[in-house]
Amino acid sequence: MINNTLSSYTASIPPLDTEFDVSNTKHGDIKKLESTLSSSPSLPLSIPSRQTWLVFAAAVFLVSVPVFIEAPIVRSLPSLSLALTAFWVWLSFRLMSHPATYVWGDLLFGFSWSWLAGAIYWGWLRWEPLWHLPIESIGLPFACWCLAKNWGKVGNWFYLGSLFGTVLTDVYFYIVDLMPHWRQIMRADANSASQILHNALIQVETPWGQAWAIILALVLLSVGILSLGRTQKHWYAFGGAVLSTILVDSLFLLAAIAA
Repeated sequence: MINNTLSSYTASIPPLDTEFDVSNTKHGDIKKLESTLSSSPSLPLSIPSRQTWLVFAAAVFLVSVPVFIEAPIVRSLPSLSLALTAFWVWLSFRLMSHPATYVWGDLLFGFSWSWLAGAIYWGWLRWEPLWHLPIESIGLPFACWCLAKNWGKVGNWFYLGSLFGTVLTDVYFYIVDLMPHWRQIMRADANSASQILHNALIQVETPWGQAWAIILALVLLSVGILSLGRTQKHWYAFGGAVLSTILVDSLFLLAAIAA
């Protein structure tokens, strides 16, 4: 009985010849079909591409947020800024629990490491620049562990891009010998801050300071642009974080010149 059933089912399937035989199709009909397929919009490709660029824009925004939002909070309410880290982590997991918003929760989770580091350093340790990089690297072991497990790639690569930009910025401060001015301005009042910034600008404007500024800016620009040459979202998050370092450093320079 089973053999009879299989035989009848097999007989109902059209032979491969009839499925793919186009020998009787007119040449003009084939051309018309090719024209229709080539002119149809590639919608499945446009949506991921658009989201990839949105990830890049969000990464640029999230690197700039601590400068304009966290800094005022952490100066006056460091404990509140530290507590907000828990909120960012909670919100990131909420977003990751839904497929439609997973990528944004992933990105926000990586941002929470940068926020945590900023809250700790600028809240209690900002007077000593030597502690800056160790505190900013607080999430590095966990980020590497997550990437080894292939989890949270967008957020963790965003964090690594932000950390990479921070490392190069601090390297510049070391090379140009701006660390003494960092210590002074963190303890200075509003009246003496402008003079300290002026003295720091004098060192930045030397040939040595300008040459290293160009070198490190080119490194950031090259790494950021090369990252955008890939198609995965996590590389756009990394590239956005790296390139926005140039923007943030430029804003700091403009603020120092204005002061």
